[in-house]
Amino acid sequence: MSKEKSLSIGGFAEKAYLDYSMYVILDRALPFIGDGLKPVQRRIIYAMSEIGLKSTSKFKKSARTVGEVIGKFHPHGDNAAYEAMVLMAQNFSTRYPLIEGQGNWGSLDDPKSFAAVRYTECRLSAYAQVLLSELSQGTVDWGPNFDGTLIEPRFLSSRIPNVLLNGASGIAVGMATDIPPHNLNEVVDATIALIDSPKLSVKELLKIIPAPDFPTKAEIISTPEELLEMYQTGRGAVKLRATYEIENGEVVITALPYQVSTTRILEQIAAQIDSKKMNLIEDLRDESDGENPVRIIVVPRSNRVDKDALMSHLFATTDLQKNVRVNLNVIGLSGRPKVFDLREILKEWITFRTQTVKRRLQHRLDWLNDRLHILEGLMIAYLNLDEVIKIIRTHDDPKKQLIKKFKLTEIQANAILDIRLRQLAKLEEQSIIEERDSLKAEAKEIEKILNSASRLKTLIKKELKEDQEEFGDERNSMLAEAEEAKAFDEKELISNDPMTVVLSEKGWIRAAKGHDVDVEGLQYREGDSYLSSSFARNSQNAVLLDNFGKAYTLPIHQLPSARGQGDPVSGKINAQSGATFPGVIAGSEETLAVLASNLGYGFVVKLGDLQTKNKSGKAALNAKNAKPITPKILSAVEENYIASITQEGKMLIIEAGELPILGKGKGNKIISIDKKKFEAKEDQLMYLVTFKKGQSIKLYSGKQHFVIKPNDLENFLGNRGRKGNFLPKGYRKVDKVEVISE
Repeated sequence: MSKEKSLSIGGFAEKAYLDYSMYVILDRALPFIGDGLKPVQRRIIYAMSEIGLKSTSKFKKSARTVGEVIGKFHPHGDNAAYEAMVLMAQNFSTRYPLIEGQGNWGSLDDPKSFAAVRYTECRLSAYAQVLLSELSQGTVDWGPNFDGTLIEPRFLSSRIPNVLLNGASGIAVGMATDIPPHNLNEVVDATIALIDSPKLSVKELLKIIPAPDFPTKAEIISTPEELLEMYQTGRGAVKLRATYEIENGEVVITALPYQVSTTRILEQIAAQIDSKKMNLIEDLRDESDGENPVRIIVVPRSNRVDKDALMSHLFATTDLQKNVRVNLNVIGLSGRPKVFDLREILKEWITFRTQTVKRRLQHRLDWLNDRLHILEGLMIAYLNLDEVIKIIRTHDDPKKQLIKKFKLTEIQANAILDIRLRQLAKLEEQSIIEERDSLKAEAKEIEKILNSASRLKTLIKKELKEDQEEFGDERNSMLAEAEEAKAFDEKELISNDPMTVVLSEKGWIRAAKGHDVDVEGLQYREGDSYLSSSFARNSQNAVLLDNFGKAYTLPIHQLPSARGQGDPVSGKINAQSGATFPGVIAGSEETLAVLASNLGYGFVVKLGDLQTKNKSGKAALNAKNAKPITPKILSAVEENYIASITQEGKMLIIEAGELPILGKGKGNKIISIDKKKFEAKEDQLMYLVTFKKGQSIKLYSGKQHFVIKPNDLENFLGNRGRKGNFLPKGYRKVDKVEVISE
């Protein structure tokens, strides 16, 4: 009794996984170097040829082909087989389509939009004949199909290097392949050059094949050095960039990179417009149609927009520029996968083609010899016709007697016995002689080719040139030198329009276009009103101060429009509970502002020192037991003044240069506030006003107002830290302060 070999679970799992890996690598994912096809593609083409779907035949339903493929040769899902068919039929997916489709086979706009298998029709393309024309001439190996009921070719007899022409992509277990397509004229020229000069280097071959050639007409912007390294190592990437033209001030995109859809590009550009990251584009249209597969119109906001810079940004931020991965991983003639360089692929294919042509010639020679052997027997019969007829009429076993009498082989005897009576004419004898002489000459010529390496090379080159003449075309993907794509800095994309930032009493913020906005006349929510505003540019930032002395930064271009009532500040920052906002200031990083507490202390600060990306803000004014008051923008230090007005109705004007410029802190005393009165809430600093020499100050008290002109303002001028002078009677309870330019 024999003992069965047992395996551990780990050993069994390892063996099963390795078996599966080899199956995926060899029978699903990687192409064979000879015909450049993966098994599913090969089976589709062979099945279509078997049911007569040549390029000259009528179209048949795709469902018929799919059924033939999965029923006889490829026992997988019908969707997988149909999608493989679709890719071979799409002229924007395959450089030289192997299938002609009728019906909806998808579009560049949406490659997956092809109709169901029951609606489309197909047949083989004329190009497919370069893979099939020699199939019946003894050029390929055959093996049983999946259930052993039929035989199928292990590979097809490709007359040209389809592995480079149409490329391939696939993911196996632990490895992948990404072979880009190439131009037929260039590949054939390079193959012929390598046949003539087997020692050509990859660098020399690149003079003939400078780069891949994709189905779409996007430019290749990889440098020659990058392409050389890619072809020498078999790994790398090709940089593709969309092409565009300028028409009537609009950018017209005319070609997209390989495997990039117009839908994808439109979505990517629209997303930037919607997120306000691209304010240089006014409109975006898709005018693609049958005559123009790609025509995307990008309308700049104005004629001043640099179109090339705009496209450079789009190249950097969308799939208008794309790297196509390259990995020349192919199953070689040894039956094993390997990453080849360009020269190795062509050399290996030349070996494959040489073997194929030898097999074809030998197959033809064998047939010629067999036919000549039969013709020799027929000639004996015609030379001894009467005796042959007599033997046939008088003997029970004429074949045996003919073999014995004329020293014939069984094959020759059978051929003689198969002659029809009407063929026993003198004319037929002459045709046999002519056929024999013709076949002998052909056989002699084939033997010469088989016995001469140079004649064999000449034949291979001749057939390559014939196919080149029939199927060769111009290059699609032109090579171009291009500067590196550069995305705009976010600030460059934001318009520099003048803006007025408005903050309400309840802490709602918004931004209005222009500097001539009636901020108090804007619509506010019920129970809310105007508090503070600041002039700036849309590309700048607004800084908010809270009652705890913290500063928060909000980009102005992200603020809601003043057409509405704004958004609550609390929803845009992470302020601590109970925070209120006494005011807003805005401008560039170098803009100066005055921060002060109601106890009368303050300092000058640059807005850049207050700005932060932290939503929780940063410490700015150390007010301790006091509270910050509305900050004010200071246009400059020289010849600028700061007026401080207290609750008691006193005003002190100091030169702006008397306050220190700090990044944060408590500051220096601006105006003296009696501490007891402050604690009793009888006195505090209420307003800060910044103004230039020659400007006036307008005070509002109830419904009355009073203007203090420049000469009168000198009465309030004093040193920092003084108590100041009382305002005129009737205006000591100040409700609002304005600065007026004469």
